[in-house]
Amino acid sequence: MSGNHIRVWDIFVRLFHWLLVAVISFAWWTAEQGGDWMEWHKRCGYTVLGLVIFRVLWGFAGTAYARFSHFIYSPKATFAYLAAILKGREPLYLSHNPLGGWAVVVLLLWCTLQAGTGLFANDDILTEGPLVHLVGYDLSIEITRWHKLLFDGLLIIVAVHIAAVLYHQLLRKEPLLQGMLTGNKAAGHSHNQAADRVSVAVSAGWLWLKGLALAAIAAASVWGLISL
Repeated sequence: MSGNHIRVWDIFVRLFHWLLVAVISFAWWTAEQGGDWMEWHKRCGYTVLGLVIFRVLWGFAGTAYARFSHFIYSPKATFAYLAAILKGREPLYLSHNPLGGWAVVVLLLWCTLQAGTGLFANDDILTEGPLVHLVGYDLSIEITRWHKLLFDGLLIIVAVHIAAVLYHQLLRKEPLLQGMLTGNKAAGHSHNQAADRVSVAVSAGWLWLKGLALAAIAAASVWGLISL
């Protein structure tokens, strides 16, 4: 934290966010290309799973603003926030607002289903997921259909997310994109309850040690899964 700015998003939250954007985009492109690019498509799926596992772990062990306990609000608080939006009087939050917090949960679950079904999918030509041998052919074909349908749903989620960011960025003048790039947000951009402001002081060495350790656990988990 420096001056009137507060460090909200640590380096690992930001890396997760932009890596997920890049990997999902590349996965989409490789699926459209087909052929030899499907091997890269599979690698994208493994990476998505690793990123999700890391973010879940970081949601419990990461810095204060990264923790689920900070940005997952009760249904009552979430509906109250939605009502405030409809009236044009929603409060600003330094971290995720109540709807944004639940959107993170939905995105993590959806990405898990998207990448998870890919492990059992096959294109009935050349490419198949590493766990196809655990299910029968007919079920694998059905899971492949779910995998494709889930991606259509993921595109809708991404579109809603972009629309929400543009709303807050352009109409509410919240520097969301800047915050996800630098990690900092101006203290004046939060006028909700004081509980939104928490101490995030942590040594850089300890932050990197913990983050890299959890990333290694996530990578090992994916490796173990696809090796079944």
